[in-house]
Amino acid sequence: MSTEDKPIILLVEDNDDNRRLVSKILGHHGYQVIEAIDGKKALKLLSTINPDLILMDINLPGMDGYEVTRQIRTLANFGNLPIVALTAHAMVGDKEKSLAAGCNAYITKPINVREFPKTISTIIKKH
Repeated sequence: MSTEDKPIILLVEDNDDNRRLVSKILGHHGYQVIEAIDGKKALKLLSTINPDLILMDINLPGMDGYEVTRQIRTLANFGNLPIVALTAHAMVGDKEKSLAAGCNAYITKPINVREFPKTISTIIKKH
């Protein structure tokens, strides 16, 4: 499978270990992962790439994942792009807050390495 045939996932994550783990798992399952360490970089990347899905950490430096998601939703061509909150925020109401900001789904960390790629595949196929 060439790089052009692989679904593109934009991973917005500031933690190096989490970024490496998610990239490795998704790369192994046939995805091309493009990484951004913060919201500003993610927004800039969207002017040059057209991902099939965005994985959005919520606790980002500077602009949090909620605000980045809200800004992405205002951009032309990205209103229907699946955005998945990928976060350690697992308190009551955090999922609802993510969905209200414009995320389509919510996955808590630490991720289940076996279920995670299946969940991502299901979300991409749905959208």
